[in-house]
Amino acid sequence: MESREFDYIVVGGGAGGCVVASRLSEDPAISVCLLEAGGPDASAFIRAPLGFAATAPLGIHSWGYNTVPQPGLNGRTGFQPRGKVLGGSTSVNAMVYTRGNRQDYDSWAALGNPGWTYEEVLPLFKKAENNECFGANDYRGIGGPLNVSYLRSPSVINEAFLQACESQGLPRNPDYNGARQFGAAPAQVTQRNGERWSAARAYITPHAGRANLKVMTRAHASRVVLEGKRAVGVQFLQDGKTLEVRARREVILSGGAYGSPQLLMLSGIGPAAHLAQHGIAVAHDLPGVGQNLQDHITTVLIYRTHRKDATLGTSLAGAWALICGIFEWRKKRTGWITTNVAEAQAFLSTEGNPDAPDIQLALCTGIVDDHTRKAHLGHGYTLHVTLMRPRSRGTVTLQDAKPTTAPLIDPAFLKDPVDLATLVKGTQMGHDIMESAPFAPYRGKMLYPLERNNVAQVEQFLRNYSDTEYHPCGTCRMGPATDPMAVVDATLRVHGIQGLRVVDTSIMPQLISGNTNAPTIMIGEKAAEMIRGETPA
Repeated sequence: MESREFDYIVVGGGAGGCVVASRLSEDPAISVCLLEAGGPDASAFIRAPLGFAATAPLGIHSWGYNTVPQPGLNGRTGFQPRGKVLGGSTSVNAMVYTRGNRQDYDSWAALGNPGWTYEEVLPLFKKAENNECFGANDYRGIGGPLNVSYLRSPSVINEAFLQACESQGLPRNPDYNGARQFGAAPAQVTQRNGERWSAARAYITPHAGRANLKVMTRAHASRVVLEGKRAVGVQFLQDGKTLEVRARREVILSGGAYGSPQLLMLSGIGPAAHLAQHGIAVAHDLPGVGQNLQDHITTVLIYRTHRKDATLGTSLAGAWALICGIFEWRKKRTGWITTNVAEAQAFLSTEGNPDAPDIQLALCTGIVDDHTRKAHLGHGYTLHVTLMRPRSRGTVTLQDAKPTTAPLIDPAFLKDPVDLATLVKGTQMGHDIMESAPFAPYRGKMLYPLERNNVAQVEQFLRNYSDTEYHPCGTCRMGPATDPMAVVDATLRVHGIQGLRVVDTSIMPQLISGNTNAPTIMIGEKAAEMIRGETPA
């Protein structure tokens, strides 16, 4: 067994891990090791924005997880394609940049987490971004590592969507990440010059030459090394060997909502009875590890269209457009290859409360059926209708004590009846938008017809065609020591264990109202500031 020593070891090269590793290594006196189970992010499927559409059906750069059968989805098994590559899910996602609602963060603070109000985290959002859409203002920042822009070559169908939203009382909103979330707008995306701008591209690649930053890919963490109640290192698997790196100061887990709780449990930190069930010696009984799983559930309203110029599709015209698009992208970094597919966004309220939207809409410029794993001839467009603040809570548990075995993932979709009722209303409102006059020039038949006013039929539709929007969180919940289900405190230290933090989506006590990429970048920025503030000069 080989061993090396660093000040900080960061496990997981996703959004949180890339940020905290980069920021800590800005101090040349501090050494940082970043371990990523996946490979480098050099693939064309990553740099070319449309490449992500192939990663899910082909299983590229993905853990390829599945859920346990979901009673709320008629017993179906859900798909969970988490990123397994440097950059994590930021290297394979749809690049949508949304921060959520200010009330999300105020609620975190109200749960006993000082320092996490919206006003306190807003400077970190601004610090992280280089915003090409609006420049610097009270809500947006420039000069940061994460580039945020509009799409270079958006489809004309987006304008129909914005007009359709207006026709249903949902106004245009210049910046849903600004003063108000409510409304509709073109998507803001993490791209730069027509290329994906992942967390790795933003925070790691520019600093690959730092002598104090060691990035190790294809390094699958197997356990946190503990000495008593202190984390002192990490064991990992690489090239058939078991290796170990030691941490002089801290081990930081950034494996995401599934990876971080799994590694904690494999290391003997978690619910004692569950660990004993798998023959794992209990180092610290922490009941909340793997609990409190929340995820956005989304459904799809899919329409066929004759407008091959405005949508992606499987046809001779579509194939020719894709071939031409590849050459255009290589030459000018414009055209279809720059699309993120989910080109327009909207935030609405089923309760008539514009201050706290509970449904997110995303118009996709193609047929998106079962995460694009079900192919259909012809062209179409899709509306994702997403429940933003689910009440249902699930779990992440171990199948066995092997680090290479996938965890058992149970999001408990639609377990709470309020979730189903809210998603029914949101789906009906989304259907009204899609059936409105501005879409008339594009609209063909629905792939899966929906009777808007038949609530029982809408409920059945949701159980048949809904699944994850890829935003799991909450399994290492942030909260005070008085919270029996809290895993980390407000500084992201693991309760009861010294020298160990968690920095990723798993620390969210409640799921935010939007995509989780931007908030996780913010969490990484905040963690780095807190850690550096505690480091002796």
